Amino acid sequence: MNLITTATDLAIIIELSVAPVFLLAGVAGFLNVMSGRLGRIVDRARVVEVRESGLRDPKLRAIAHRELVVLWRRVNIINWSIGFCTASGLLVCTLIVSLFIGGFWGLNIGALIVVFFVLALVLLIIALTYFLKEVQLATRTLRIGKELPMEAIE
Repeated sequence: MNLITTATDLAIIIELSVAPVFLLAGVAGFLNVMSGRLGRIVDRARVVEVRESGLRDPKLRAIAHRELVVLWRRVNIINWSIGFCTASGLLVCTLIVSLFIGGFWGLNIGALIVVFFVLALVLLIIALTYFLKEVQLATRTLRIGKELPMEAIE
């Protein structure tokens, strides 16, 4: 069992953890972007809900309702993306902790580290895919909100 006995041993483990820490910083930035996007979607949904309740014309109410359906679908998709991204970040944190624990107690956990890293990247790929799907849905349905004239609201 090789315990960490010198500052050099500790420095090697810190050196090994630098790349996962950069990945974690990227994941955190991505989570920030997605949570901001989620907030804007929810704000838009609230505006459309108020607008829909003030509409008398059934055709305009249907348009507003259609936009609400799309907005809540976008909320659902971005929530999945945030969940997968968060899971990826948690796995990266687990990987970093495992590096230190394995180094401190001299455990041979190289295979476990690889599994954590690959799983974290797979979860990040899934999160990015959901994010792309949400952005595509947003751009594809951008014109729905323009179908509601402001003067139609009573």
